[in-house]
Amino acid sequence: MSQLKKVLITVPENLLKEADELVQSEKMNRSEFVREAMKLYIREKRRSLLRSQMEKGYQEMAEINLAVSEMYFEAENDALSVIEEKLAECE
Repeated sequence: MSQLKKVLITVPENLLKEADELVQSEKMNRSEFVREAMKLYIREKRRSLLRSQMEKGYQEMAEINLAVSEMYFEAENDALSVIEEKLAECE
């Protein structure tokens, strides 16, 4: 582990009581508990940020994707019409 730094924090008594109960049941100390809680919080924040960025990207690309699909839909319909005409000529 990298170099450890001491940090002084203040928490409400009821929150500390809950944390201490978890610390005892998990057989760890407060420092380990706080480190794990901070890691979890940071991981969830990163995940939430990534999710938001992806959602924004999908929304920004929606119009472009719709335009592209409509363009190819028209091209496919045009090609189908040509094929149907050629088949009708063969009959």
